[in-house]
Amino acid sequence: MTTTAVRDRGAVGAEGLPGAWGLGLRRGALEIRQFFRQRDQVVFTFAFPVVFLFLFASIFRDDVAGAGITASQLYVPAMMAAGIMSTSFQALGISIAVEREEKVLRRLRGTPMPPTAYFLGKIWLVLFTGLLETVILLLVGTTVYDVDLPSDAGRWLDLAWIFVLGITACALLGIAISSVPSSANSASSVVVLPFLVLQFISGVYIAIGTIPDWMLTIGALFPLKWMCQGLRGVFLPESAQVLEQAGSWELGRVALVLAAWCVGGLVLCLLTFRWKDRREG
Repeated sequence: MTTTAVRDRGAVGAEGLPGAWGLGLRRGALEIRQFFRQRDQVVFTFAFPVVFLFLFASIFRDDVAGAGITASQLYVPAMMAAGIMSTSFQALGISIAVEREEKVLRRLRGTPMPPTAYFLGKIWLVLFTGLLETVILLLVGTTVYDVDLPSDAGRWLDLAWIFVLGITACALLGIAISSVPSSANSASSVVVLPFLVLQFISGVYIAIGTIPDWMLTIGALFPLKWMCQGLRGVFLPESAQVLEQAGSWELGRVALVLAAWCVGGLVLCLLTFRWKDRREG
């Protein structure tokens, strides 16, 4: 075979290889299949926010004075925000830490697959599970707790960008925090603890008006508080704005903070992400 023929054959082979986007899509399909094969994980992931919604909405079901809503309705958008963060921040923070210790990341890094494809696969997984979680909570909220669906295109658009910005910011933070645990055994504690604290100081379990100002200030530094506030603006009537700290939904500020966390989360990922365990150097 001539040199020219070998060169031509190599060029055709290179052109025939799928790109990062194609590999990322295939990787995402694999991630989703693997996720649904673990039935206990599937049940826990999707049932946890729904169970907590039932618990809190059953305990606190009286009308909220001056807001024109019930306490049950107040919990629906908050649990939707927590569900989005659960399927992104918590899920990625723990799973990537486990994959790193089990040498999965190291083996993938040694393959011809571009690193971008790995992260794209995770993004597809997070988008799929986050969207499914949101739909489930929305169905429960509208059928059980009389939460109204958005009545105009503007609110549907608000829901879309809050979901996209929120899940992106939380996913990037999940990737970044995955480098913090020293082992897979400690990953759950390292990731779940800050997530649990944020839920209490961001208006998920406790109404904003009953949280001390200094806790609200800390909560306002992170995406969850703003996702809760933005989703309340989508699903609750205008009369419920009186419950917010600023007396309004502040959707412009919600967009600004979530977008800033998308940028900040990406920077944190670039600075902290590791393919190998710390003990490997």
